[in-house]
Amino acid sequence: MIKNVILYIFVGLMVSLYFFPIGFTFLPSNINSKNLIALIGLILAVLHAAQNRALQINKDILGAIFIVICYCIVGYVSVDLNNTQDYSYANYFVSFTVWTFGAYFVCSLINFAHGDFNIRLLVVYLAYVGIFQCVSAFLINEIPIVKSLVNSFVEQGQFFLEDIRRWYGVGASLDSGGVRFCIILILIAGLLVKDEIVRSSPFLLISLVSSFFVIIIVGNIISRTTSVGSVIAILYLLLNTGMVRKLIPVKTIRFNISLLVLTGLFALLAIYLSQIDDSFYKNMRFAFEGFFNYIETGEWRTDSTDKLDDNMWIWPTDTKTWIIGSGKFEGFIYGTDIGYCRHILYNGIIGISIFSILFLYCFVVFANRYNKYTIVFFMLLCLGFIIWIKVSTDIYQIWAMLFVMTLIEKPDNKSLLLASDKK
Repeated sequence: MIKNVILYIFVGLMVSLYFFPIGFTFLPSNINSKNLIALIGLILAVLHAAQNRALQINKDILGAIFIVICYCIVGYVSVDLNNTQDYSYANYFVSFTVWTFGAYFVCSLINFAHGDFNIRLLVVYLAYVGIFQCVSAFLINEIPIVKSLVNSFVEQGQFFLEDIRRWYGVGASLDSGGVRFCIILILIAGLLVKDEIVRSSPFLLISLVSSFFVIIIVGNIISRTTSVGSVIAILYLLLNTGMVRKLIPVKTIRFNISLLVLTGLFALLAIYLSQIDDSFYKNMRFAFEGFFNYIETGEWRTDSTDKLDDNMWIWPTDTKTWIIGSGKFEGFIYGTDIGYCRHILYNGIIGISIFSILFLYCFVVFANRYNKYTIVFFMLLCLGFIIWIKVSTDIYQIWAMLFVMTLIEKPDNKSLLLASDKK
């Protein structure tokens, strides 16, 4: 039993280092946990190919690879036509490959630990990783010795984060951390609605719902981008659990009661901490600034949305840039973080259209393969396009894990995250 617990903790740590990458103070700055995990994944894939005397390839990912190649070609054309040396997104195939092989390692590790790999296991691990990030962010902010210990080993731009007084976990910070929290929240909501095994297991039900609310509260303190996933996930739960119907299905009563009780408990806890801790109250005001402003002034607004509206909607000024871009992306060269602006300014409408097709393709592939979760995948697709209103990051890492899952999952296996279920 103890060995299994240690193994599960180790697997969770690897998932965290993949999903929330960190740098190390004792390694060169260009080496981070994601790259190291991808290297291990590549070696593991080669070993598996040698063992099986065949290279096992997911045919669905071949379509994604073709789209990525087309996208990179457009990027190289833009760089060449504009005579720049900025290969930020022209070399996207490198990021694509790193995420894919990294996913191969962590997914194989989950499969090794449980004898299976499916959507349930994936979401449970991501939920626990999410709550670990939130708890670590709280401890780092509240306990100086914890902050000193983490900062002595982890490099994640923490000095800048401290200058602007922002919470951070072990790899979770700013918009990139918020986007990953959004993914986790949407997946938890999907699992709670669609997975009967989770709903019938008190331990999994309580732990997932608790993770859901902790991530909403602390995730928004770390990054208000988390609010995007929070809204999507909450709306999905309200519309699919019978809570807004006149007649509530009997099979959802226990879940709805659990959800309401835990909602009340976490709301009371947040109010209590806000009353006794001025620092926590200020962080709550930052996290939910839009709600506070709406209640106090009747106007929904935040400082970040004001900046987006006033300063960051910057578009090309000539036809060539609109079509093929300027080949410039690095840094804050155009004074905007907005994903749509930055992508179009880099490789034009052609580039952003092909890039969008990549994620549309991922949605279609997994909606067809796991039609039970079609709406969940559609929410992830929407998330990817919504966050481009604020930042230029993407969410391929979760699609990469799903691509790998189709290689190693065992159909109709109902194993849970419990040692007794391991075969």
